[in-house]
Amino acid sequence: MQSVDRAISVLEILARRGEAGVSEVAAEIDVHKSTAFRLLGALEGRGLVEQTTDRGKYRLGFGLIPLAGAVSGRLEVTRQGRDVCEQLAAKFGETVNLAVLQETYAVNVDEARGPSTVAAHNWVGRLTPLHCTSSGKVLLAHLPPERLSAVLADSELTGLTPSTRTTRAALDAELADVRENGFAVAVEEYETGLNAVAAPVLDHTGAVVAALSVSGPSYRLPPDRMQELVPVLLDGAGEISRRMGYFGP
Repeated sequence: MQSVDRAISVLEILARRGEAGVSEVAAEIDVHKSTAFRLLGALEGRGLVEQTTDRGKYRLGFGLIPLAGAVSGRLEVTRQGRDVCEQLAAKFGETVNLAVLQETYAVNVDEARGPSTVAAHNWVGRLTPLHCTSSGKVLLAHLPPERLSAVLADSELTGLTPSTRTTRAALDAELADVRENGFAVAVEEYETGLNAVAAPVLDHTGAVVAALSVSGPSYRLPPDRMQELVPVLLDGAGEISRRMGYFGP
């Protein structure tokens, strides 16, 4: 683990400095020059760093590009959605999140809080189940059938509250409603006392790449109020989609 930590530190140093020599790297991570040389050699072997024309200097390599590309879509939707999330949080007075699919979970990549949510959860970076959250249902509903089956085959439809749907038949019926209505709700399915509603965010190809949700305590966000917020939430998701390059119907 120490070697992994040091290797990451080397990449961070090169990202910050642009380029650095073995002695400079060794001094920053407080190791012997031979250790720094071995670390740089291992990273160079994987294309993550490369030597510059000045002998002994290293910089980040092109091997990082595929790794960065794997998360670029998530970073882009966060960047494009930031001010929309903040506007909606201020308007709704509740927590607004952007979530993307990560294997068999929804992971929240951005969050904005309304004035009444000071003591609420911080959801950023948190993995949440797909079958009992509004964001998860949106992400599931728009998967191709084969991918949906594969994801659900690897997921446990665990009953977290008495309201959680725990059968494939019940979930499939709800996902059909999500596709037809254009949004998903979760009424005390993930946590007792927590409600949420979510809408899909599309990229330039029309594929669903994220879910935009608003959540809050059930006493402030009962089903009738969620329905009232849906048109504004859909407009917000549409605005992020346009910023992502989607101009379809």
